[in-house]
Amino acid sequence: MRKKTVLLDQAGVDRSLTRIAHEILEKNKGGGDLVLTGIKTRGIPLTKRLQGKIQQIEGVTVPTGELDITLYRDDLTEVTDDREPALKETLINTSLYNKKVILLDDVLYTGRTVRAALDAVMDIDRPSQIQLGVLVDRGHRELPIRADYVGKNIPTSREEVVSVQLQEVDGQDDVSLYEN
Repeated sequence: MRKKTVLLDQAGVDRSLTRIAHEILEKNKGGGDLVLTGIKTRGIPLTKRLQGKIQQIEGVTVPTGELDITLYRDDLTEVTDDREPALKETLINTSLYNKKVILLDDVLYTGRTVRAALDAVMDIDRPSQIQLGVLVDRGHRELPIRADYVGKNIPTSREEVVSVQLQEVDGQDDVSLYEN
């Protein structure tokens, strides 16, 4: 059985998202011209939570979107076992043209998911800027990608597994590390 260490509990996840919301507002001098875009699956609830926190702090409702990167993955044949990929819908109901798009995801690892998300955004429109926010950065990049906003940096080995659970998807909030 693998050893489990809880790195962030519900309160820790909430504090991390509050800090990220403040950092986004500070770096962008407010909430104008922003579009928060969640990478499916767990990036979407993070996006909605950050939208709520920015609304509380700044009094501005920042538009949000949902991004499905399935067809942009460079490992599509490996993860689909030669089956048709299950496509989820990309929902972005606002123009990204000349906006600051903030991509949001749960874990930053190799950078390949973010690369796919960048390609997907650029196929939709031409934002003025793309920034990246993640709840957890665990290292081990394979591409030159870094997050602008990080909830928690967690140094890991490649054998360890970082598990993010969010209330909206999993019924609870926590970030755990599983070791062999």
